[in-house]
Amino acid sequence: MVELHGTYYANEWGFGPQFEAGVASELAEFIGRYDDSRDGFWLAWQGERIMASLTLDHALADGESTPRVRWFVADPAMQGTGVGRLMFDALLSFAGETRQQAMHLWTFEGLLAARKLYDRAGFVVTHEVVETDWGPTINAQRMERAAP
Repeated sequence: MVELHGTYYANEWGFGPQFEAGVASELAEFIGRYDDSRDGFWLAWQGERIMASLTLDHALADGESTPRVRWFVADPAMQGTGVGRLMFDALLSFAGETRQQAMHLWTFEGLLAARKLYDRAGFVVTHEVVETDWGPTINAQRMERAAP
């Protein structure tokens, strides 16, 4: 999963190795405290290879009041197949079952397919900030979804 993120965001968006390292360390921390009653972790495989990933992280960081959607990515070979929609629908279903319908995520301008899914699910942009932490300049967007 870390390799998928590193490769995709380096090739498609010019992100540097600090992005992949950040995914690796944050994912290790998430796995270490994973709670299957509140955390969701979805992977799409093709043979032995992870082709897409998505998580719902229940842990609340400082100042947060909702779980976070994280690590949503699909290999370019999987884009347009509907796998992202299926995974995102599974996340929303799990969130409903575990009473975590209100949630948030961070994304950036240009991730159009993901943005369509977020909009369809009722997420709205609540904050924007220009960032250069991963190499290129991006317009990072925090999106939130209220409980239906």
